[in-house]
Amino acid sequence: MLNPVTLSALPPLALYIHFPWCEKKCPYCDFNSHQIKDAKSSTNGFDEPRYIKALIADLETELPNIWGRQVHSVFIGGGTPSLLSPEGMDQLLSAVRARINLEPDAEITMEANPGSVEAEKFAAFAKSGINRVSLGIQSFQDEQLKALGRIHNGAEAKRAVQIALDHFKSVNIDLMYGLPNQNLDSAKTDIETALSFNTPHLSLYNLTLEPNTYFANFPPKLPNEEVIDAMFDQNVDLLSKAGYRRYEISAYAKKDQECKHNLNYWRFGDYIGIGAGAHGKISYPNKITRQVRERHPETYMQLMESKGNALIESREIEAKDLPFEFMLNTLRLSDGVDTNTYSERTGLPLSTISKGLNEACKKGLLDENPSKLKATDQGLRYLNNLQEIFLS
Repeated sequence: MLNPVTLSALPPLALYIHFPWCEKKCPYCDFNSHQIKDAKSSTNGFDEPRYIKALIADLETELPNIWGRQVHSVFIGGGTPSLLSPEGMDQLLSAVRARINLEPDAEITMEANPGSVEAEKFAAFAKSGINRVSLGIQSFQDEQLKALGRIHNGAEAKRAVQIALDHFKSVNIDLMYGLPNQNLDSAKTDIETALSFNTPHLSLYNLTLEPNTYFANFPPKLPNEEVIDAMFDQNVDLLSKAGYRRYEISAYAKKDQECKHNLNYWRFGDYIGIGAGAHGKISYPNKITRQVRERHPETYMQLMESKGNALIESREIEAKDLPFEFMLNTLRLSDGVDTNTYSERTGLPLSTISKGLNEACKKGLLDENPSKLKATDQGLRYLNNLQEIFLS
């Protein structure tokens, strides 16, 4: 039996806000996103005032759980949050600032798709307080974008990056590799195009066929594993030469440009999650809890209006599950974390994972430095195998 959880201090706290609508559902996407439809109450295909009202009420339900704590970052994800009107975004962020203790220079990120990018709109978002934008580019090539079911083309992708750079302090480009019928040369073209903009941050994902997606049911022809591995090696080499450091399994940044919000996740920090389908993690001195909201936007709003709460799950994480949850996140980081972070964030002694640490070191998947919990290069490449060691 594991020791009871006892936290000497609470971890940093962030806020995640989920926006569940997109102009079109991509065939590879397994996120909680819904294609917008014509709505009599809205000119943009969703009931913006109603959803924002629900979000604000949702945030208010969390205030007793985080009383006195400062929020260090905000991430508005989706879906496509850039579909919000400038007035709606301003109302939402003003309501957030009025209700939580937000760090003065907090990182405030918004996800955006190139098809929804307008210069005037981005200028208004920046004025409202957005200081970081993550663009879902995926590829700069028309053929690849068409294969991915994206609504933008390569020219629109390039235009979106430039507009973002003109208005925001920090810009991230999301790219994919291992795309349908992609080869080494086309993968290289995408990376080189991204690098030409010199954005502070790049996220690079291998396309995977996730369950409950169109691609899972109707899989496209993807490059073989050998080609995908070669694409990865090529990408890492190009990014490294351009001054980007791989600080997480899929994240690359210039010096001091890492995403603070995502680092908080990977270091097993706390986060409030509001909006349809949002997840949250909140720690207390004697327990760590997880929450899940109702996924469907209409049902979510109805629950907030009728019951003042849209939680479908709120549970304490059992002590036996904490080792895996911690290692699942922190082993994604190239630098790992200090060994004492394990006890600080889980409230458990390091002895609860000593067996797994020994096994991972023997297999060459974990660095043998006793002051760090850090994957080796081999451990990062076979991350699933490393994480599974701590499952039992």
